[in-house]
Amino acid sequence: MKKAVVLTGMMGVGKSTIGKKLATELSFEFIDIDKLIEEKEGSSINFIFRKKSENYFRKLESEISLNQLKKNKCVIALGGGAFLNKNIRRVVKKKSISFWLDVNINELVKRLKKSRKRPLLSNKNLSETVSKIYFQRMKTYGQADFKIMCSYLQTDKIVKKMVRLYEKSRN
Repeated sequence: MKKAVVLTGMMGVGKSTIGKKLATELSFEFIDIDKLIEEKEGSSINFIFRKKSENYFRKLESEISLNQLKKNKCVIALGGGAFLNKNIRRVVKKKSISFWLDVNINELVKRLKKSRKRPLLSNKNLSETVSKIYFQRMKTYGQADFKIMCSYLQTDKIVKKMVRLYEKSRN
């Protein structure tokens, strides 16, 4: 049985982009937790945060993530904050191979400057906000099985590296 691959990391690191390519490479299903939440709610994550609260969102995120983590042969892109949830992290560690996709803060700020759909970034000082969130989360992200620095690697090289690590870890 082939374990699921779980991708964690900050918003904007490329979990969805890399996840889709990795799933294709492994012939796995690709699951984007944020997309599933938006489909279930019929609205954007930004809207859910604003109108229903972050607590409501986190509860939904936990329920959907834990349900999807029961699957094998899939690549799951978690939302940026999902891995902070102890239950999600415990199941990820037990049932899958996890990758922390990491990008340096300057690159992250550059990528996120254009984004209007990130609820935690409505703050005026983007660089400061991103740094604060990153440093709060990095220790938890570091509990993933593997860390992949994605700042200067092309998507195809990242995916090849991940496939190698995934295959090795299964042996």
